[in-house]
Amino acid sequence: MRRRFDVMPSMPEGDRRRPDRDRRSPEGDRRERPSRARGPLPRRSQLLVGLLCATLGFALAVQVHTTRSTPSLAAARPEDLVSILDDLTARGDRLRAEADSLTATRDRLTAGGQESTAALDEARQRADTLGILAGTVPATGAGIVLTITDPQASVRSDVLLDTMEELRDAGAEAMSVSGVRVVTSTYFLDRDGGVEVDGRLLRPPYVFLVIGDPRTLAAALDIPGGVLDTVRRRPGASAAVEQQPQVDVTALRALVTPRYARPAAAESGSIG
Repeated sequence: MRRRFDVMPSMPEGDRRRPDRDRRSPEGDRRERPSRARGPLPRRSQLLVGLLCATLGFALAVQVHTTRSTPSLAAARPEDLVSILDDLTARGDRLRAEADSLTATRDRLTAGGQESTAALDEARQRADTLGILAGTVPATGAGIVLTITDPQASVRSDVLLDTMEELRDAGAEAMSVSGVRVVTSTYFLDRDGGVEVDGRLLRPPYVFLVIGDPRTLAAALDIPGGVLDTVRRRPGASAAVEQQPQVDVTALRALVTPRYARPAAAESGSIG
């Protein structure tokens, strides 16, 4: 009887070890599994480290914000506290000095403002006075109204000129005659049918509006040999004086620039 022996074909060396791997027990498989699970560990640790860094950064940001928002002096060093106190003291000194300077400026401006206001009021008063004398502004006040009636035209320029001078000597401050403002340069000329006053022909009756003390003005015109007597001696002429509590001199004169006169330079020590 023959015996059959099955002879496995020869295999390469590497192929011979492969069946051994295939016949590994389950315990061997379990021993190798931990080695396969080691791959994800670096990724988890990186995530943990990143999370810790983010938490630490957020905590630092909150701490910085809190420190800036509410600075605590309790944790400051003594030298820092001394420096802060010196800085606050210096700021207080600067603020007090600035307050003193502002107070002095206010007092100076207040005093200067009062002086300026007084000077401005005085300048305005002088301007009004000069305007009244120059006839460039209207004037109002107590005075008289002198009316000279002359139907025969017997009252000439000399009588009107004497009347103006008599009223000025009696203290007249503003005056007009039949709508013409009388000033220092006013002149009177005889013309047919009337009198020319500063280039304007006036016909009777001649009405003088005069501002000044009414009683003084009226008494100056009524003295013996005065204006009223002179007018009454003229044929057909008459004169009447009315004292008024208010007389309005509204006639104005245009301001004329002198052609030849110029202000003279005041000499040192002279009184202008």
